[in-house]
Amino acid sequence: MTDPNLTRRTLMRYGAYGAGAAALAGTAASWDRLTGADIPGRDDGSLVVATLGPAYGPEAIRTLTEGFKEVHPDIKLRINAVQAVDWSDFFAKILTQIAAGTAPDLVYVATEGVQLFAQRLGVPLDDWVKRDAEELREYFADVHPSLVESMMYEGSLYQLPVEFNAADIYLNNQVLKRAGAGFPAADWTRDDFTALLRDMKKSSGSQFTPYFWTNRLWGGVVPWLFANDTNLLTESKAPGGSWLWDSFYPAAVREGRGGGFRWTTPQATHERVEEAYDYLASLVQEGLCTRPEGGNGQNLIGVFSTGRVGVTPAGGFWAGGLHLAGMEPGSFDVQYFPRWRTQRMQFGAAGYALLRTSERQEEAWEFIKYAARKDTLTRLFETNQTTPARRSMLTADRYREIGPDHWRVFYDTLDKFPDTGPIPAPPQVAEVEQVLLKHTGTALASRRSVAPALRRMQSDLEKAMERDV
Repeated sequence: MTDPNLTRRTLMRYGAYGAGAAALAGTAASWDRLTGADIPGRDDGSLVVATLGPAYGPEAIRTLTEGFKEVHPDIKLRINAVQAVDWSDFFAKILTQIAAGTAPDLVYVATEGVQLFAQRLGVPLDDWVKRDAEELREYFADVHPSLVESMMYEGSLYQLPVEFNAADIYLNNQVLKRAGAGFPAADWTRDDFTALLRDMKKSSGSQFTPYFWTNRLWGGVVPWLFANDTNLLTESKAPGGSWLWDSFYPAAVREGRGGGFRWTTPQATHERVEEAYDYLASLVQEGLCTRPEGGNGQNLIGVFSTGRVGVTPAGGFWAGGLHLAGMEPGSFDVQYFPRWRTQRMQFGAAGYALLRTSERQEEAWEFIKYAARKDTLTRLFETNQTTPARRSMLTADRYREIGPDHWRVFYDTLDKFPDTGPIPAPPQVAEVEQVLLKHTGTALASRRSVAPALRRMQSDLEKAMERDV
């Protein structure tokens, strides 16, 4: 989190499921056997926390362990930074550890894995939250309810969010100036977006790409589905959750909240899904963007910082990444995702999940609370490698030396658009995403490819959602 490899790490933070998906699906098939396993040979007296290696460098680990020791000198803590390509690979390695009887007590889990872990391995935090309500009141007052709701599953809370990233739009100010275009308004539309891309293309050379995005679940086609008032899977809310909402959030803020999201019936052939894909295919056809690449977009910071890309979807994590790439504060900026039928946007969040196999659950809960403290997060997120879940941490001082000017967009994506929601991530998310990535590339080969590719996607999604994880 504060190590020198920020550029690579930030681009991986919400990267797509990759080669690890097959391993994840295969290991998940043995959940029932794994969750009943004893964990011999690992008890050295430490509370073990597993994190995604690229996201936690040595400095971050030192910050967490030393700070936690000051507060809880009686609890021995060990943080294992698991080296993995992406979240899918990370989850697969955690499941392998469980199978081997070396499970950690806590796992750092992003939205992609919240329901997967909650359904089979996670421990609800409800009783602890109720018990320590007064201690946590300040936390919940500082954290948007959408982030909290994204960490709930079937009425229970499984994680305290510590960070998130919404898919906002970054713009290269040099490219805007070259095109003679002004900074877009907060309520700009899809048509405004298209017109801007055309202006950028006219004023730039053949090696320039107005709009670039990567083929993945976060920040890929999903923001356009949300903007067109639809989703890849039918979305609803689970009942329950009033125990939390009534305790920590005022009536006006908790209205419409439930017990977590449910993503169920695939709807890839819905007319609004097809409409979104047709729009993206038209941009490709017109040369306003290229067919999306797979993976996590490791090269994107380079091409954006040198003016070869005009706009791209990214979250608060890019502010730190662009700064490290040498971009000055006034050379780039950020705006909300453009409006279509709606201006609902998407995010991914992360926090610590407590495993049922842990024999140190009380100690683990103390770490969860410690990790969500403002002073802890302030030390961890010094380089703006993410968006803190705590609203009060987003200040002018934080972004003064790195930019962007419209830094308030990062948290206002939640505060001003309270229907903004998490990427669709059911327990079968690994297979769902693989289907999405596979058929999205085919669909955007041409506008004529859209409908047949979405029909194949629908069929594969139905099969994926029928499988038990």
